[in-house]
Amino acid sequence: MKQLIEQAWDNRALLADKPTAEAVRCAIYMLDRGELRVAEPTADGWTVNQWVKKAVLLYFAVCQMETIEVGPLEFHDKIPLKHNYATRGVRVVPHAIARHGAYIAPGVVMMPSYVNIGAYVDSGTMVDTWATVGSCAQIGREVHLSGGVGIGGVLEPVQASPVIIEDHCFIGSRCIVVEGAVVEREAVLGANTVITGSTKIIDVTGPEPITYQGRVPARSVVVPGSYTKHFEAGDYQVSCALIIGRRKESTDKKTSLNTALRDFGVSV
Repeated sequence: MKQLIEQAWDNRALLADKPTAEAVRCAIYMLDRGELRVAEPTADGWTVNQWVKKAVLLYFAVCQMETIEVGPLEFHDKIPLKHNYATRGVRVVPHAIARHGAYIAPGVVMMPSYVNIGAYVDSGTMVDTWATVGSCAQIGREVHLSGGVGIGGVLEPVQASPVIIEDHCFIGSRCIVVEGAVVEREAVLGANTVITGSTKIIDVTGPEPITYQGRVPARSVVVPGSYTKHFEAGDYQVSCALIIGRRKESTDKKTSLNTALRDFGVSV
């Protein structure tokens, strides 16, 4: 399957061959069931499976536009919607939508929200109202994506890493995480925090600031901030994110979250 997809990526004419088209469809079916992932954790960090991303892109070429009717609602698209949520053990509140090729694990709750193809949402996670999970984003276990959270998607270039939210994170209302940024396990992002691949994430808990980019360290409590940057036209405030504390390992995750929010006054 991988070989056929790699060959079709270099020569799109091969998509006219039935075995190649079936290989693409099979890859998306396996993504939908969680048997394949665009990215997966390893002992050395996260690894992107580029050929799986290629399969997602080729799927758009294999599929044809069709009308999809859901009760009185009508859509016109190439990618079918997920279904059989009861069998999957997923709670889906109207008007939540997930596309075929996105994996939604048992125990996930989807309030009115959107999950795109290639995404992976692990068990026990809450996708809250108007939150979006972009294509190929990887969301861990027991994560809370609060109202209006925007998790960015990525398909091209194929070597680009997707956004990764690791286990037990709490992402506050209206947060934005894009450009392949990684939020490591048990981190807390306060409301309106923006994390991009180039955002300065400054740890201000010690005597000297420590700056990260593209990665929120595990168990960090993070809020929006700004720093002064000099331009030719003068000094201006530039957005950043501030690490103002850590969740404690000595308490369970639920207590730790409440403590973090209370102790540091983080808005969610």
